[in-house]
Amino acid sequence: MRRTMGRLYLWLGGWRHIGVLPTMDRCVLVAAPHTSAWDLPAMLAFAWVRGVSPRWMGKHTLFAGWKGAFLRWTGGIPVDRGSPHQVVSQLAEIFGRSDRLMLVVPVEGTRAYRDHWKSGFYHIASQAQVPIVLTVLDWGRKEGGFGPTIWPGGDVARDMDRIRAFYAGRHGKWPERCGRIHLREEDVSATAAMVIA
Repeated sequence: MRRTMGRLYLWLGGWRHIGVLPTMDRCVLVAAPHTSAWDLPAMLAFAWVRGVSPRWMGKHTLFAGWKGAFLRWTGGIPVDRGSPHQVVSQLAEIFGRSDRLMLVVPVEGTRAYRDHWKSGFYHIASQAQVPIVLTVLDWGRKEGGFGPTIWPGGDVARDMDRIRAFYAGRHGKWPERCGRIHLREEDVSATAAMVIA
């Protein structure tokens, strides 16, 4: 049923697939750009058509009332963004207990513009020792799917350069809300390097 729903949604929206479905059973899927509430149904449609049942993170307040059961059915995991370090540890533990888990992380953390990405996706993957798979919903080209796989290697700036290269020129539904592809950790690393030099 999910695959049929996904195909109908993508056909009606004029979307097309790009990239190759990752073969690993456990990974963090970067969801970007994220500028609209319509990103969630589009992401689920692409996943269901490919036979993937991803889990995705959402603000805990979204799961209140009758919507909660439906959102959990689609793979939603409610998280309290007030405790980011605790969320990272909890999700890394879930990976440790799971043989199969594709966790979608909306790296911008909000549909409004931000001058940096939240780094939780990177720390979850590092702690759980799983790869990061880039995914995209390019509303300008009406393309969605998978990009390269990155194993977080500790060199945050180098890994982020690869991520920036993939997302260059890709736009969300509301391009003016697309966040700057940059982590605060990159600034800390650069400052530390200057001090050492």
